[in-house]
Amino acid sequence: MIRHFLPIMAALPAFLSGSAAVVTYPAGPGVETTDDFSVRVRQNGGEWLPVSVYPVKVDEVRGTRHHVETASMAYFDFSGAVEVEVIANRENVRTARVRPLSYGISPALAGDTLRFGLDTPRNLSVEVNGDIFHNLHLFANPLDVNRPSDKTLKNLKKQKNLVYFGPGVHRLPGDTMRIGSGKTVYVDGGARVYGQFIADGVRDVKFCGRGEIHPEGRGEGIYIKRSRNIDVDGVIVTQVPVGGSDSVRVNNVKSISYYGWGDGMNVFASNNVSYNNVFCRNSDDCSTVYATRKGFRGGCRNITMENSTLWADVAHPVMIGLHGSAKEIGPDAPADTISNIIYRNIDILDHQEKQIDYQGCFAINCGDNNVVRDVTFDNIRVEDFRMGQLVNIRIFFNKKYCAAPGSGVYDILFKDVTYTGNNAAMSVICGYDESRRVSGITFENLVINGNRISDDMPSKPKWYKTGDMAGFYIGEHVDNVIFK
Repeated sequence: MIRHFLPIMAALPAFLSGSAAVVTYPAGPGVETTDDFSVRVRQNGGEWLPVSVYPVKVDEVRGTRHHVETASMAYFDFSGAVEVEVIANRENVRTARVRPLSYGISPALAGDTLRFGLDTPRNLSVEVNGDIFHNLHLFANPLDVNRPSDKTLKNLKKQKNLVYFGPGVHRLPGDTMRIGSGKTVYVDGGARVYGQFIADGVRDVKFCGRGEIHPEGRGEGIYIKRSRNIDVDGVIVTQVPVGGSDSVRVNNVKSISYYGWGDGMNVFASNNVSYNNVFCRNSDDCSTVYATRKGFRGGCRNITMENSTLWADVAHPVMIGLHGSAKEIGPDAPADTISNIIYRNIDILDHQEKQIDYQGCFAINCGDNNVVRDVTFDNIRVEDFRMGQLVNIRIFFNKKYCAAPGSGVYDILFKDVTYTGNNAAMSVICGYDESRRVSGITFENLVINGNRISDDMPSKPKWYKTGDMAGFYIGEHVDNVIFK
């Protein structure tokens, strides 16, 4: 039986002017808010609307210990052009910045008040005095085309395929809810759902809205298993793993986690999975592509992430290739193949990992007899992360997680990648042995701190490898590495 969770008729304050609009979502009954920041938004020349600010937990590693810190989060929808006002209540403002830096947003600062304009939806981090652990995550969304109409909400009992959560706090019975084929789950703005939604062995399911989805403790807010034609749009979650599935689309979803192994967007043994305009701030890898793992069997193909922002408080922004069939099926199992993977138009805001084996903003760590091939990183901007490597491409045997080394890495393209910063350690590209090689790595228009790295760059001595100019170690069993 489909259940509908009230209250359902909370008003959405909005300012409408022609084709332009601003929609805010007041916190529902019982939903915790915080006053570290005050936020308002208005259509240019219009009425200021208050925006609710919520606490969100993030992970700070000090030394080798994890510490949970409480940052802030706010969201609204708009079209046209708006002005945003943020007041910092926690401390006096000496400096302020809005990231990703590539957006070129320079806030006007008057006392403790920041103001800036937006004319396109953005997922932002507003940071005061360089503090990234008590910052404001500000999600300026497009208008929500998925929200049920007022007429639909007044007649919920007739909506057999709609599961609606209105503003307020909701706890799922047993901390989980399984969603059947053809259903739509809508979590409205101002709602916080405690629990996990599971799509297992189903098809044609949608999860959408503007609210939050969190298990009571650690864990995945939405878990997609062995399913087909699934959409996730607009919600705020801890994690969204996809396993053994096909035709999954994740759009404008925000993943924030604070606990150990809190990966954001995992893909296991799935095909045709796309991510657009996602924001991941995670306490482990932000985006992973793995083969056989967790009972899901097979390789991966056609995985795309674009127009997105990745922030790894621990581990990797991008991790590909670690897990495969050698561990779960046996050492003589046929190799899984991970292919046709694309990351395009991405901002990487941080990478912090003290374990050298687990460094790399772009990590292709090929194990478990996997073959990784045809991977593209296109138009990616890496900001000054705290600790780690820019690139780590290895065939290796990590005995903690793998039953065998990988079989090969082939045809990897880095196109229009920039890094600006001072904290990158030496990058590594390395094969395993003569039969397990890395081959065909192309860097096209790689720019590090303003220096374009190419095989014919004027400043490179003839006896140097081009990788030396980039701070890359190109090791044994590697061939056909090109910088152009």
